[in-house]
Amino acid sequence: MAELDERVSVCRACPRLVAWREGVAQSKRASFADEPYWGRPVPGVGTASPRGLVVGLAPAANGANRTGRMFTGDRSGEWLYGSLHRVGVADRPEARHAGDGLDLGRVRITAPVHCAPPANMPTAEERRTCSVWLDRELALVAPTLRIIVALGGIGWTQTLAAARRLGWDVPRPAPRFGHGAGATLVAGDRTVRLIGCYHVSMRNTQTGRLTREMLDDVLSRLREERP
Repeated sequence: MAELDERVSVCRACPRLVAWREGVAQSKRASFADEPYWGRPVPGVGTASPRGLVVGLAPAANGANRTGRMFTGDRSGEWLYGSLHRVGVADRPEARHAGDGLDLGRVRITAPVHCAPPANMPTAEERRTCSVWLDRELALVAPTLRIIVALGGIGWTQTLAAARRLGWDVPRPAPRFGHGAGATLVAGDRTVRLIGCYHVSMRNTQTGRLTREMLDDVLSRLREERP
């Protein structure tokens, strides 16, 4: 896993994303003008042998693209890590930077796209290009994995696609995404539960489409899968 993370962090396969992430890291948001920016692809975070996996969408331009850790340094991360702490997964309620000592226990967090995209929306071609990393990550965590929480529709569909490419048994027709929706995937002789959750984007949290109670309800299932 360490080798995979290193290889992810130096990927330059998508010219548009490379230009965007590096441009943001140079121009910087005014409130972070005195801080160094990571400005590279952001690898997954957490244990290499998780029982639970959280799959998001992509790093935020002034969040993970700045800190170098998924869902760290922005409002979405405040919601996610706050909930993970409340349900007993994370050892602290906030994630500030990649070296703050955060412990996620037997949980790992990743995304199907590892570079910050313009307007938070990677193209279909960029998702396809980056899919090799998600495939490899799923293959590496498969021996211990018991549950996947997909944040948003793209995280859901990309996870299902990766599972099929790895030869896992995936229900057909494809399970539809929804908050609290579930599906059972079969990886060899084991089953892996896939649970849908509305993404912790500001659009969802500020409008009340996703509440803290709704988020805690889904993420608490990660704790239920711990030994």
